[in-house]
Amino acid sequence: MKFFLDTANIDEIKKAVSWGVIDGVTTNPTLMAKEGKDVKETIQRIAEIVKGPVSVEGIGQTKEDMVIEAQEMNKWAENLVIKIPTTWEGMEAIKVLSKEGIKTNATLIFSPLQCVLAAKAGANYVSPFIGRLNDVGQDGTETLIEDTVTIFRKHGVQTEIIAASIRTPLDVLRVLKAGSHIVTIPFAVLEKMISHPLTEKGIGQFLADWNSRFSL
Repeated sequence: MKFFLDTANIDEIKKAVSWGVIDGVTTNPTLMAKEGKDVKETIQRIAEIVKGPVSVEGIGQTKEDMVIEAQEMNKWAENLVIKIPTTWEGMEAIKVLSKEGIKTNATLIFSPLQCVLAAKAGANYVSPFIGRLNDVGQDGTETLIEDTVTIFRKHGVQTEIIAASIRTPLDVLRVLKAGSHIVTIPFAVLEKMISHPLTEKGIGQFLADWNSRFSL
């Protein structure tokens, strides 16, 4: 069980790392654009803070462009993983990059069969997006995570599953129960995972009882 942070915000990453619960980071063009900073410098800074895998994504649409982008980005740090869209062009790029020893994360996945094809092409990780399926009335956990976990286990597939497009702490709980190897979590969701009103109430009660007995 691993937790990745889904963000390109340096302050969020530093905070989450200080809590001791983060194993890696995932980014994408949207998250990078939101920060508005130099992509290479930002990714290198993230890779210094987080010792685990850091996923970075280009914007190439053809196999050739994806491979060129991946080869260049892979030079930025030793712990980078290159996100590749799950298309036929992407499968070709993953095959090439796999042979070169460049780690890949097949992204924008919405079916177990996409997971299977990406794994066969050589992807180190597959990222099923559960939230976007939930948004259109499907059960992303059941449709994507449970079926993919079952298939990978039955056939001994070594590719790791990253449950992505997480909206709530309940999403995290459900995909962990379904057997996802990794969950990539927005910072706001991660913050909510530790909060519980009964914890706060208990702390307040303990302090009140202590002060009533020992305060001067």
